[in-house]
Amino acid sequence: MNLSPAAWRRIVPFAVFMLLLAVRGALPADGALDPRWLYTLTVVVVGALLLWWWRDYGELSRANAPTVGEGLLSVVVGLVVFALWITLDAPWMRLGEASASFDGRGPDGRPDWSLIVPRWIGAALLVPVMEELFWRSFLMRWIAKPQFEAVPPAQVGVKAIVLSTFVFMLAHTLWLAAIVAGLAYALLYVRTGKLWTAVIAHAVTNGVLGAWVVATNRWEFW
Repeated sequence: MNLSPAAWRRIVPFAVFMLLLAVRGALPADGALDPRWLYTLTVVVVGALLLWWWRDYGELSRANAPTVGEGLLSVVVGLVVFALWITLDAPWMRLGEASASFDGRGPDGRPDWSLIVPRWIGAALLVPVMEELFWRSFLMRWIAKPQFEAVPPAQVGVKAIVLSTFVFMLAHTLWLAAIVAGLAYALLYVRTGKLWTAVIAHAVTNGVLGAWVVATNRWEFW
């Protein structure tokens, strides 16, 4: 498979993130190294890759910034997805257990902010950019046509939306919630033609979810 440099710049940050996630999940929780600290390393490494290639992500340039109306729509979609995400968690709506869950409490049971802050930054600011570049900007359009950069979002077609959302679902434990989220972000991108709308909605979902997790001690959602 011959992929363009633009494709690799969208794939590599995601692949590195998933690799470090797998390493974190494989480390014992009671080992010499607390695996939760690997998330901080993940934020630094993946963030550096995104910054290095930032000028090559034309869809995230100022010229492609959303209008006020599009931005507000993105916020609303993000909040709706959050509300559904914490609701669609029945046992039959789960694909096994998370391989690298994250509990931000210290030995005394209180929140450990040195762990929580990097986790929230990663979830609310890093992951939305990284994942939308991979899932929507690259994979969804690549399914429509291997020369994905030439595919306008509005022309990706139902097949590309469905297949990319299906793969997106496989990467999450809450499969039904992931389908809802994947479709919501994809349709925002298709409707507006701007990747920023999907990024903003994704960031709102993750950011509010992180705050809710800490406030309610529902760490299983992280």
